[in-house]
This record gives sequence, structure tokens and C-alpha cells, in this order.
Amino acid sequence: MAQASPRSTVEAAVKPISRRPASSAPWPLNLYASAVGKKWVMAITGVIGMGFITMHMLGNLKIYLGAEELNHYAEGLRTFGAPFVPREGILWMLRSILVVALVLHVHAAFSLWSANRRARPVAYASQRDYIAANWASRTMKWTGPIILLFILMHLMDLTFGTWNKDFISGNVYHNVVALFTQLPKVIVYLIANIALGIHLWHGAWSLFQSMGVNNPYLNALRRVFATAFALAIVAGNVSFPIAVYLGIVS
Repeated sequence: MAQASPRSTVEAAVKPISRRPASSAPWPLNLYASAVGKKWVMAITGVIGMGFITMHMLGNLKIYLGAEELNHYAEGLRTFGAPFVPREGILWMLRSILVVALVLHVHAAFSLWSANRRARPVAYASQRDYIAANWASRTMKWTGPIILLFILMHLMDLTFGTWNKDFISGNVYHNVVALFTQLPKVIVYLIANIALGIHLWHGAWSLFQSMGVNNPYLNALRRVFATAFALAIVAGNVSFPIAVYLGIVS
């Protein structure tokens, strides 16, 4: 019987490494398919969201200057860019960017959460295992859905007016006052903004780490920034329902 050559024996024993075919998808999609890419998307869309929340809160502070100032500001948003663009053209462009950023943020967050669940199907055994994860990060799975519901309610109350029985189109000051004379609405908005503050605090701190900024000398400044930013947003937002309900704004 003929014996196999040593070379053929080695080739038969060593199986070739199978390689997956290179993806034909564009590089942004390939990057997003990775955990690092999703974290970058969460960070970038988070910055977009933080910018919008800041400008929205600062604009709403005009309520303390009276109905004329707040309504004039709201009308300015609708006519911004005129006469070069149609009425509300820039506003809808910004809304489209925000919607895309929100969808990407939610999808990336859910994908990362699902991947972590698959990687660790058994829950942590003790509190000591949470040493690397603070309280805010563990509540993100709750504050996120609360914020999504809050966005829906906010749109129904003050943009479309479906859930605001005294809604008058174009009269932002009146709509805010009519809404926050109702105690249940005030309570809901306070709870939602506390959840928003927790979400912002963790997000503002962790986005730097997601983008590779994790220097021991800068970590303290990151926490100061995250704390100051979250407190400023919450303080400004909760002041509106409280001021209206207490009659400071009427």
C-alpha cells in the first residue's frame, strides 16, 4: 500500500482558516456595525441632542420676559432664513436632523445593550460587581424610555396641541400657561426632567470616554462639566411649570 507523503499528511491535518468575505457595505456602515462605531454614533448624536436641549431651554427662558417676547421668539424660529427659504423651512430641516439623530441614538443604545445582554446572560452576583458602573449608568435603560415618552407628550402638548385642551396655534405663551395650570401635568414634567437630568449627567460624562478622551487629569473636569450641565438644564426646565403653577408667570 502506498504511503502518504509527509507533506500531504501535514496539509490534511492542518485545516485552512476560513475567512469571511470582505463586506461590500460603505465604510460608515462597517464602522457602525462594530461596538466602537456605535459608541461614536451615540456620542455624536448625544452632542447634537445636548445642543438642542440647551438652545431650547435658553429660548424658553423668554417666558419670563412676557408673552410678546416668547411669541416673537417662536415666530422667529418659523421665519428663520426668510425670504431665501420657505416659511418653517429651516425649522423642519433642524427637526429632520434631530429625528435622525434620535433614531440613531436609540438604535445604537439598544444594540449595545442587547450585545451586553448576550455577552453576560447571567446577572451580576453581588453589588461589588457594580464597582465600574455608577448608579446613573445603570438607570440609563429606564431614563431613556421615560425621555422618549416625555418627547411624545411634549409634542402633543405644545407642538400639535392634541393633549392641550386650550391650545391656540401660534400662541406659545398661552399654551404653556394653559398647560401648567394643571397639577398632574406639572408633576409629570418635573419627573420627566429629573430623568432627563440623570440621563444627561451620565451621557455628558461618558461621551468623552466613548470618543477616546480618558485622561486621569481630565476626568475630574469631565465630572464637573457633566454635573454643571445637567443641573443647569434641569433647573431651567423645571422652573417653567413651577413658575406658571405658582402664578409667577400668568
